[in-house]
Amino acid sequence: MSAAAWPAKILVTGNMGYVGPAVVGRLRESYPDAFLAGLDAGYFAHCLTGCSAVPERDLDCQYFGDVRAIPSSLLEGTDAVVHLAAISNDPIGNAYDAITLEINHEATIRLATEARTAGARSFVLAGSCSIYGVSDDDVATEESPARPLSRYAESKWLAEQGLRELANDAFNVTSLRFGTACGMSDRLRLDVVLNDFVASAIATGTITILSDGTPWRPLIHVSDMARAMDWAIARGAEGGAFLAVNAGSDEWNYRVRELADEVARVIPGVDVSVAGTGEPDRRSYRVSFERFRALAPDHQPEVDIRAAIQGLKSGLERIQFANPEFRSSPFVRLFVLEELREHELLNDRLEWTTDVDAYAGAR
Repeated sequence: MSAAAWPAKILVTGNMGYVGPAVVGRLRESYPDAFLAGLDAGYFAHCLTGCSAVPERDLDCQYFGDVRAIPSSLLEGTDAVVHLAAISNDPIGNAYDAITLEINHEATIRLATEARTAGARSFVLAGSCSIYGVSDDDVATEESPARPLSRYAESKWLAEQGLRELANDAFNVTSLRFGTACGMSDRLRLDVVLNDFVASAIATGTITILSDGTPWRPLIHVSDMARAMDWAIARGAEGGAFLAVNAGSDEWNYRVRELADEVARVIPGVDVSVAGTGEPDRRSYRVSFERFRALAPDHQPEVDIRAAIQGLKSGLERIQFANPEFRSSPFVRLFVLEELREHELLNDRLEWTTDVDAYAGAR
């Protein structure tokens, strides 16, 4: 196969989540002739936010299935796998402790093993900077110790360690350690910090920080996550057969209070207060993206924080968002899972128990 024709087939798991629409759109643009397939459990398929057409229109095929039980035949002929499917944050990880390890760690290693056996040459994991937990260094680098403080972060770290053992000269593995995702999406989440602040500013005119506002967070826009994954698919030998790299921009390291202040600068009249009444947030890490800058100079983040906030504001206004109770709504992934559980459409292992079409009648 000529280099120009590679990759001929790409599988994106978890494509019907928050980040998936941006990734699928980017890959269709970069690889117009490739066969793009999606695999998703469909938990959040209905959580569309203002798009004129479903994001899956850019795919050649959409599979519905559990990442814990992917038939090996689905991977036949696949050149590259972009693995987004995961328990996606700390609240869900806390609620589904064992399932988080099963999906984020064990299923990831099984999928990568099957992909390598099927002849895939590239495996890209959506990793996380949260593995650093509390960094003793002024700025965490890839050599800084991993100190995961949650089951979610631990599961991402364990996945990396297992993937390291699978990589070889014929099977490149890249773990992109992303900061907290943000920005407008065709399946928007409001349970990530910047998105939450923008939603609160629009719906209530206030942003209340429950912690003291001092912890550091690196952030990255979903479209820039997609740019990084595009690079990782075909990165070649740079960085070695296995590469774990912080993916983002040094300019996107912010204290939580600074994020709230940035929102207030873009959205006039917003009152920011620090309540300091919540549980102390032990997670705090500034992250260096120097290695990513050297390895992927043509795929660096392009969206700055002002543009991200303005994009969220415009997107929420477009869908006439005004719900002050949005933290108990389908914009929050744990709420969606709990609602599906309440209607007995998912069991305690987050497996479908009945026909997905029943959900519409249960609401």
